[in-house]
This record gives sequence, structure tokens and C-alpha cells, in this order.
Amino acid sequence: MASGMAELLRLLLSVAEKAANVARVCRQEAPLFELLVQEKTGADKNKKFVQDFKTLADVLIQEMIRHDVCAQFPELTGFIHGEESNKFENGLGESVIVTVCAQEEDTTALLAKVLDGDQNAASLLTKVIHQDLQIRDEAAESLQLSISPVDVGIWIDPIDGTSQYIEGKEEEEPDEGFCQFGLPCALVLIGVYLRSTGQPVMGVINQPFNRKISTGKGWKGQHVWGVSYGDVNVCSVTQRRPFCPQKKDDLSVLLSSSERPAVKDALAAISSGSLMYASGAGYKILCVVQGLVDVYVLSEGSTFKWDSCAPHALLQALGGGVSDLSACLRAHVNGNKGHVAELTYHQPHTESQVSDGHLR
Repeated sequence: MASGMAELLRLLLSVAEKAANVARVCRQEAPLFELLVQEKTGADKNKKFVQDFKTLADVLIQEMIRHDVCAQFPELTGFIHGEESNKFENGLGESVIVTVCAQEEDTTALLAKVLDGDQNAASLLTKVIHQDLQIRDEAAESLQLSISPVDVGIWIDPIDGTSQYIEGKEEEEPDEGFCQFGLPCALVLIGVYLRSTGQPVMGVINQPFNRKISTGKGWKGQHVWGVSYGDVNVCSVTQRRPFCPQKKDDLSVLLSSSERPAVKDALAAISSGSLMYASGAGYKILCVVQGLVDVYVLSEGSTFKWDSCAPHALLQALGGGVSDLSACLRAHVNGNKGHVAELTYHQPHTESQVSDGHLR
């Protein structure tokens, strides 16, 4: 990998781990956890910073990643896109733009303003945001890739599966190897795409709540990454169940529990009823990456570029992809059965209309 891209991947691994730390701290530190779960009533019901603290956690992660990446790679300024708006209104009706400042004390002061003067919560968040964290990965750093950071853009989903993160159900890993719901479904997703074509070329996924620590109430996370560009297709996921498309009876399909009944019935007919369900778009694609299921199908227009860019790069490195389902169906009707309609990430619109993650 060209030195710039090697450094970018190493940086993304590090900022994704910092993001995971923010997510964990918000759940483990009492002053932050109370803000995370509290729903005020009565006269205080409209205090947006309390009701939307979950969004503030998302925004802080997004802005921290943007700050750290642009500090090292200023050529990416303006090409880092996220899910969240960083404009907040505090309890006094003041509009505050949330950013990560160069100095720790300035970030604390800004967050205290957002949090109606809660210095304790602001300091806890700032400490994690400004930590100096370096993740080293020899396999990632040894790659060679003939593109430069000036040629790419980034999509961030700071906490994919926010509802699972807020509800905080501590689901244990079932026999199938994945969780249907709970904290393990909440992921930090950072995807890199080519500005010229929109092709996903690099993805980093951090799972902050991979497994519970045996002593205490904390969690340990894990990260995976993938690079797919030209002749380079490398993914850190090395142990996975092989995909056997010729055995239709064994085809396992992952869906959202809210998927339309007609889609469930159609898929059950071709996969002998081997349908499974899980929460979080990114997590469901990760299950395909890990070989826990063969296909993830979504028929609704509810998945966005920040959801799919990072795991798409990992799937692509493994010979799979993420396709626009409606485009594939239209091609099939028109007799072009080989059309795969891979999603791209450089166009202004952010919604991926209907998509499926699959290994071909």
C-alpha cells in the first residue's frame, strides 16, 4: 500500500477504537449513562440535549473522526461524510455547533455548553475524545496499494444500530454465532471510496461490545478491516464458513424482523425456510462477511451509504458485494441476469434504495 493509504488505514483503525471507547464510556460512566437513557417529562420534556444525548454521542464520534483524520490528512477535508448534523440546541435555547477543538479545555467548554453546564459529563467525554490511541496492525501496514488519500472520500456511521445501543440488552452469542439484538449489534463503521467511481476500497468495522469481560460489567471489543482495489483483496476476517451457492437448500438468508411478509415468503420458498433475523444494517452485512449467513436481503429503502460503505469493502475483498436489489430485479426481468448493480458512494444522494449484501 502506498505509504499514505497505509497510514490512513492505521489511523482509521485507531479512531474507530477511540469511537468504541466513547460508546463504552457513555454506557459505563454513571453521569453519562443517566443522560443516555433518561427521558425527561413535564416541564423538562423539551430539553433536547437530554432526549438527544444518544445523538450527541453519535455526533461526538463523527466529529472526532473527522477532526483526527483531517488533522493528519488535510486533503480529505470536505470529503468526510457522516450521518449526523452537528447542530444542537441546549436547554436555554442556544444553538451550538459541536466540534472537536484543538485544545482539550476548549472541547470541554463547548460540550459543557451543550450539556447545560454539566462539567462532569463534559470532562468525561473530552478525556476519551482527546486520548492518544494508536492501534498497530502489521498485516494492514504491509499492504501495497497504488492510490493516494487525495483520491478517496470517507463515509462514517458513528454508531450503527443506535436503538440497540440505547436499549443496551446484553444478548449473549447464540449457537449460530450472531446476536439477533442487543449491544453486540451496535457498530462503528468507517468506509473509504474512490472519488472518481464511488467504488468502496477500504472498510474498518469496530464492534465495541463484542463480548463481556468475565470480571466486572465492562465489555471488550473487536475490529475487522478490508481493502479491495485492483489486484489487492485482503480482509482481516480469515476464518469463515465457505459459501456454497450450488446448494440452494442450505442457503441461509438474514433479514430485518420488519421485512415485508411477501419477501419472507418468497425467500423461504427458495431457501427451505432457512431465514434468520438480526438488528442493524451494518451488523447484518458483517454477518455475511464473517460467513455466519450467505445472504442479507433488504427490500425497503432504509439503508444508507454510511451503513454499507465499510462492510461493502470487506465483502468485496472476499469476492462478494452489495447490490441494488431493485436494479438487479429489473435487469432479471429484461433478460440481463448477470447484472449485479453494485452500489457506489460518490453521488450526492445518500440513500441506497434497496440492497442486499451477498457473496457471489
